[in-house]
Amino acid sequence: MLRALVALLLVANLAYFAWTQGHLGRLGMEPPQGGEPQRLAQQIKPEAIRLLNGPKAEAPAPVAAMVQAAEQAPAPTPSTAPAPTACYEATGFTPAQAELLRAELRLLNWGAEAWQLTEQRSAGRWIVYMGRYESAEQATRKKAELRALGVEYRDVNTPGLTPGLALGTYSSEEAARTALRQVEGSGVRTARVVQERPESVSHQLRLPAITEAQREQLTGLREAMSGKALQRCP
Repeated sequence: MLRALVALLLVANLAYFAWTQGHLGRLGMEPPQGGEPQRLAQQIKPEAIRLLNGPKAEAPAPVAAMVQAAEQAPAPTPSTAPAPTACYEATGFTPAQAELLRAELRLLNWGAEAWQLTEQRSAGRWIVYMGRYESAEQATRKKAELRALGVEYRDVNTPGLTPGLALGTYSSEEAARTALRQVEGSGVRTARVVQERPESVSHQLRLPAITEAQREQLTGLREAMSGKALQRCP
Protein backbone atom coordinates (compact mmCIF):
# COMPACT_ATOMS: atom_id res chain seq x y z
CA MET A 1 0.00 0.00 0.00
CA LEU A 2 2.82 2.42 0.92
CA ARG A 3 4.68 1.63 -2.27
CA ALA A 4 1.65 2.43 -4.34
CA LEU A 5 1.24 5.82 -2.60
CA VAL A 6 4.89 6.74 -3.22
CA ALA A 7 4.61 5.77 -6.87
CA LEU A 8 1.46 7.86 -7.20
CA LEU A 9 3.16 10.94 -5.73
CA LEU A 10 6.13 10.50 -8.05
CA VAL A 11 3.87 10.30 -11.09
CA ALA A 12 1.96 13.41 -9.94
CA ASN A 13 5.19 15.42 -9.53
CA LEU A 14 6.41 14.42 -12.95
CA ALA A 15 3.10 15.37 -14.50
CA TYR A 16 3.18 18.81 -12.75
CA PHE A 17 6.70 19.45 -13.92
CA ALA A 18 5.79 18.51 -17.48
CA TRP A 19 2.76 20.78 -17.32
CA THR A 20 4.70 23.81 -16.02
CA GLN A 21 7.32 23.37 -18.74
CA GLY A 22 4.65 23.29 -21.47
CA HIS A 23 5.24 19.66 -22.44
CA LEU A 24 1.49 18.92 -22.18
CA GLY A 25 0.49 21.67 -24.59
CA ARG A 26 -0.38 19.14 -27.25
CA LEU A 27 -3.00 17.75 -24.87
CA GLY A 28 -4.53 21.21 -24.39
CA MET A 29 -2.97 21.58 -20.97
CA GLU A 30 -0.83 24.82 -21.14
CA PRO A 31 0.33 26.75 -18.06
CA PRO A 32 -0.70 30.47 -17.66
CA GLN A 33 1.60 32.98 -19.55
CA GLY A 34 3.25 36.33 -18.45
CA GLY A 35 3.09 36.06 -14.69
CA GLU A 36 0.26 38.55 -14.15
CA PRO A 37 0.76 40.75 -17.27
CA GLN A 38 -1.92 43.12 -16.03
CA ARG A 39 0.51 44.45 -13.40
CA LEU A 40 3.05 45.43 -16.08
CA ALA A 41 0.35 47.37 -17.91
CA GLN A 42 -0.37 49.35 -14.71
CA GLN A 43 3.26 50.60 -14.25
CA ILE A 44 3.84 54.37 -14.64
CA LYS A 45 7.12 55.42 -16.40
CA PRO A 46 8.99 52.17 -15.78
CA GLU A 47 12.04 53.66 -17.55
CA ALA A 48 12.48 56.04 -14.58
CA ILE A 49 13.20 53.16 -12.20
CA ARG A 50 16.91 52.95 -11.26
CA LEU A 51 18.58 50.39 -9.06
CA LEU A 52 20.50 51.97 -6.18
CA ASN A 53 23.38 49.59 -6.64
CA GLY A 54 23.16 49.63 -10.45
CA PRO A 55 25.07 51.81 -12.96
CA LYS A 56 24.75 55.59 -12.46
CA ALA A 57 22.47 57.47 -14.80
CA GLU A 58 24.13 59.89 -17.18
CA ALA A 59 23.91 63.56 -16.22
CA PRO A 60 21.90 65.90 -18.47
CA ALA A 61 23.90 67.32 -21.36
CA PRO A 62 24.34 70.89 -19.91
CA VAL A 63 25.43 69.55 -16.53
CA ALA A 64 27.81 67.06 -18.12
CA ALA A 65 29.36 69.80 -20.25
CA MET A 66 29.92 71.98 -17.18
CA VAL A 67 31.53 69.12 -15.29
CA GLN A 68 33.79 68.30 -18.23
CA ALA A 69 34.84 71.95 -18.62
CA ALA A 70 35.66 72.18 -14.91
CA GLU A 71 37.79 69.05 -15.09
CA GLN A 72 39.68 70.31 -18.15
CA ALA A 73 40.21 73.87 -16.84
CA PRO A 74 43.88 74.56 -15.91
CA ALA A 75 44.68 74.87 -12.25
CA PRO A 76 44.97 78.50 -11.06
CA THR A 77 48.56 79.69 -10.84
CA PRO A 78 49.72 81.41 -7.66
CA SER A 79 49.95 85.21 -7.87
CA THR A 80 53.45 86.70 -8.07
CA ALA A 81 54.44 88.87 -5.11
CA PRO A 82 55.33 92.48 -5.99
CA ALA A 83 59.01 93.36 -6.11
CA PRO A 84 60.31 95.05 -2.92
CA THR A 85 60.86 98.79 -3.09
CA ALA A 86 63.02 101.31 -1.23
CA CYS A 87 63.50 105.08 -1.03
CA TYR A 88 66.60 106.66 -2.63
CA GLU A 89 67.79 110.22 -3.15
CA ALA A 90 70.64 112.24 -4.66
CA THR A 91 71.47 115.91 -4.07
CA GLY A 92 73.61 118.70 -5.46
CA PHE A 93 72.26 119.02 -9.01
CA THR A 94 72.73 122.43 -10.60
CA PRO A 95 69.74 123.96 -12.44
CA ALA A 96 71.18 122.87 -15.80
CA GLN A 97 71.84 119.33 -14.54
CA ALA A 98 68.35 119.17 -13.10
CA GLU A 99 66.80 120.04 -16.47
CA LEU A 100 68.69 117.21 -18.19
CA LEU A 101 67.78 114.75 -15.45
CA ARG A 102 64.10 115.77 -15.58
CA ALA A 103 63.99 115.12 -19.33
CA GLU A 104 65.56 111.65 -18.92
CA LEU A 105 63.18 110.71 -16.11
CA ARG A 106 60.18 111.60 -18.24
CA LEU A 107 61.46 109.30 -21.00
CA LEU A 108 61.44 106.39 -18.53
CA ASN A 109 57.64 106.66 -18.23
CA TRP A 110 57.69 105.77 -14.54
CA GLY A 111 54.85 108.09 -13.69
CA ALA A 112 54.87 111.42 -11.87
CA GLU A 113 54.55 109.78 -8.44
CA ALA A 114 57.74 107.71 -8.90
CA TRP A 115 60.19 110.62 -8.65
CA GLN A 116 60.45 114.14 -7.23
CA LEU A 117 62.96 116.80 -8.28
CA THR A 118 62.85 119.74 -5.87
CA GLU A 119 64.73 123.01 -5.63
CA GLN A 120 66.91 123.73 -2.61
CA ARG A 121 68.24 127.22 -1.88
CA SER A 122 71.28 127.89 0.31
CA ALA A 123 71.43 131.36 1.74
CA GLY A 124 74.58 133.42 1.40
CA ARG A 125 77.09 133.43 4.25
CA TRP A 126 78.85 136.55 5.57
CA ILE A 127 81.80 136.77 7.96
CA VAL A 128 83.72 139.33 9.97
CA TYR A 129 87.05 138.70 8.31
CA MET A 130 90.75 139.35 8.97
CA GLY A 131 93.29 138.64 6.25
CA ARG A 132 94.34 137.67 3.65
CA TYR A 133 97.76 137.19 5.26
CA GLU A 134 101.00 136.85 3.35
CA SER A 135 102.11 133.80 5.32
CA ALA A 136 101.04 131.30 7.94
CA GLU A 137 103.44 132.96 10.44
CA GLN A 138 101.60 136.28 10.07
CA ALA A 139 98.26 134.52 10.64
CA THR A 140 99.71 132.90 13.76
CA ARG A 141 100.71 136.31 15.20
CA LYS A 142 97.17 137.65 14.58
CA LYS A 143 95.69 134.68 16.41
CA ALA A 144 97.82 135.48 19.42
CA GLU A 145 96.60 139.10 19.37
CA LEU A 146 92.95 137.98 19.22
CA ARG A 147 93.41 135.59 22.14
CA ALA A 148 94.87 138.44 24.16
CA LEU A 149 91.78 140.56 23.39
CA GLY A 150 89.41 137.69 24.24
CA VAL A 151 87.99 137.52 20.68
CA GLU A 152 87.01 134.14 19.24
CA TYR A 153 88.02 133.17 15.68
CA ARG A 154 88.28 130.31 13.19
CA ASP A 155 90.45 129.61 10.15
CA VAL A 156 88.94 130.42 6.75
CA ASN A 157 89.55 127.80 4.05
CA THR A 158 87.57 129.43 1.25
CA PRO A 159 89.65 129.91 -1.92
CA GLY A 160 90.73 133.55 -2.21
CA LEU A 161 90.36 134.15 1.55
CA THR A 162 92.98 131.81 2.96
CA PRO A 163 95.07 132.20 5.00
CA GLY A 164 92.59 134.29 6.92
CA LEU A 165 90.47 134.40 10.08
CA ALA A 166 86.72 134.68 10.63
CA LEU A 167 85.57 136.39 13.83
CA GLY A 168 81.95 135.37 13.25
CA THR A 169 79.64 133.83 10.62
CA TYR A 170 76.26 135.33 9.68
CA SER A 171 73.38 134.74 7.27
CA SER A 172 73.09 138.38 6.20
CA GLU A 173 75.43 141.25 5.53
CA GLU A 174 73.54 143.44 7.99
CA ALA A 175 74.09 140.99 10.85
CA ALA A 176 77.79 140.75 9.99
CA ARG A 177 78.19 144.55 10.08
CA THR A 178 76.54 144.70 13.48
CA ALA A 179 79.05 142.10 14.73
CA LEU A 180 81.94 144.06 13.20
CA ARG A 181 81.10 147.10 15.31
CA GLN A 182 81.13 144.92 18.40
CA VAL A 183 84.59 143.44 17.77
CA GLU A 184 85.94 146.89 16.93
CA GLY A 185 84.84 147.91 20.38
CA SER A 186 87.05 145.10 21.71
CA GLY A 187 90.14 146.63 20.09
CA VAL A 188 90.19 144.91 16.69
CA ARG A 189 91.23 147.34 13.97
CA THR A 190 91.82 145.44 10.71
CA ALA A 191 88.62 143.37 10.41
CA ARG A 192 86.01 143.84 7.67
CA VAL A 193 82.80 142.21 6.36
CA VAL A 194 83.08 139.87 3.36
CA GLN A 195 80.81 137.29 1.76
CA GLU A 196 82.28 133.85 2.31
CA ARG A 197 79.67 132.00 0.26
CA PRO A 198 77.11 133.40 -2.19
CA GLU A 199 73.50 132.29 -2.31
CA SER A 200 73.19 129.09 -4.32
CA VAL A 201 70.42 126.99 -5.85
CA SER A 202 70.61 123.20 -6.17
CA HIS A 203 68.15 120.39 -6.78
CA GLN A 204 67.43 117.16 -4.95
CA LEU A 205 66.19 113.97 -6.63
CA ARG A 206 63.98 111.83 -4.42
CA LEU A 207 62.62 108.41 -5.40
CA PRO A 208 60.08 107.42 -2.70
CA ALA A 209 59.62 103.76 -3.67
CA ILE A 210 61.57 102.18 -6.54
CA THR A 211 62.53 98.58 -7.24
CA GLU A 212 66.08 97.34 -7.61
CA ALA A 213 65.57 97.10 -11.37
CA GLN A 214 64.51 100.76 -11.50
CA ARG A 215 67.52 101.80 -9.42
CA GLU A 216 69.89 100.03 -11.81
CA GLN A 217 68.10 101.63 -14.76
CA LEU A 218 68.59 105.09 -13.29
CA THR A 219 72.22 104.43 -12.36
CA GLY A 220 72.82 103.65 -16.02
CA LEU A 221 71.95 107.26 -16.94
CA ARG A 222 75.48 108.41 -16.15
CA GLU A 223 75.34 111.73 -17.98
CA ALA A 224 71.97 112.68 -16.57
CA MET A 225 73.04 111.71 -13.03
CA SER A 226 76.12 113.99 -13.36
CA GLY A 227 78.22 111.65 -11.26
CA LYS A 228 75.79 111.77 -8.33
CA ALA A 229 75.30 108.49 -6.45
CA LEU A 230 71.92 107.35 -5.14
CA GLN A 231 71.77 107.05 -1.37
CA ARG A 232 69.12 105.47 0.88
CA CYS A 233 66.71 108.03 2.28
CA PRO A 234 67.35 108.86 5.96
